[in-house]
Amino acid sequence: MKNKKRPLIVLFLLLVLGLAGAAYWWSHRAPPTTHELTLYGNIDIRQVQLAFNDAGRVVELAVQEGDAVRKGQVVARIDAVRYQDTVDRAQAALLAQQSELAKLRAGSRPQEIAQARAAVSAALAAQANAEATYARQKTLVDSGFLPKQSLDNITQQRKTAAADVQRAQQALSLALQGPRKEDIEAAQALVQADKSALALAQRQLADTVLRAPDDGVVENRILEVGDMAAPQTPVITIALNNPVWVRAYVPETELGKLAPGMHASIESDSFPGQSFEGWIGSISPTAEFTPKSVETTELRAQLVYRVRVYACNPTQKLRLGMPVTVRVPLLNNPPQATSEHVCQH
Repeated sequence: MKNKKRPLIVLFLLLVLGLAGAAYWWSHRAPPTTHELTLYGNIDIRQVQLAFNDAGRVVELAVQEGDAVRKGQVVARIDAVRYQDTVDRAQAALLAQQSELAKLRAGSRPQEIAQARAAVSAALAAQANAEATYARQKTLVDSGFLPKQSLDNITQQRKTAAADVQRAQQALSLALQGPRKEDIEAAQALVQADKSALALAQRQLADTVLRAPDDGVVENRILEVGDMAAPQTPVITIALNNPVWVRAYVPETELGKLAPGMHASIESDSFPGQSFEGWIGSISPTAEFTPKSVETTELRAQLVYRVRVYACNPTQKLRLGMPVTVRVPLLNNPPQATSEHVCQH
């Protein structure tokens, strides 16, 4: 009986040793070499809340929720009457100031110079007449035929005539020289100020039209026709189409394999067999606990780093919140500048 049990014991010991050896080998084996890093995450998008730069009453909303919009497309307008009036007034002020500057640059007209010369001639004639009258009066006063008071009167007239000549000559000199340089420069500055005022008024008029900043889909009409818009009040919310991005998480042990600018492909269960081009956009500098939305048992209790993976979405198949798988090749995948990643529309 003892002889029959001995082979069974030996067989059992060999089995235990084999299992122990297999366990030791499994625990100390080198990890398999992979050439691809797989991440899991959800699609996120950029949203833009459009608002007017100035206050006004909404007179048109050209889109509805769900409408696709193109970059530059008109989506809303506010009442532009007041802003058009401001433009008209600024244009009139600019034209008036430009005319004033042109007049200063042109200098005195020939008629004005001729008028100044005539005034000088008239003043000289009056002075000559006053001198002759003074000479006659003085002779008569010296002879005793006229009182001295008469000579005093004509003396005053003589001085007045001389002053009139000086004034007329100075007026002729100003007419010949034209406006001062400082007056022209001041007029030029006023023209520039009026141009700036006109440009501001035209900008405010253009801002009465609200345009889409990029391609996207209208998510929400916050205001309606008749509401008062203000710079702090959003009017429409637009979800931008391209690029969307994936919010994924990478464990600390895999962090060194990633770098911003690396190429990636994105897959979704909604489109089996199809992948979307993408690239690593940014990696968070701080670690965090894996969010509950990442349903990977191995990662759930570990610290991870958030990764943003941009995705080209020209056909708008990737939607907000969609779970996706990101595959990042680790061979022949050097980081590239962000500008080199261009989504094909």
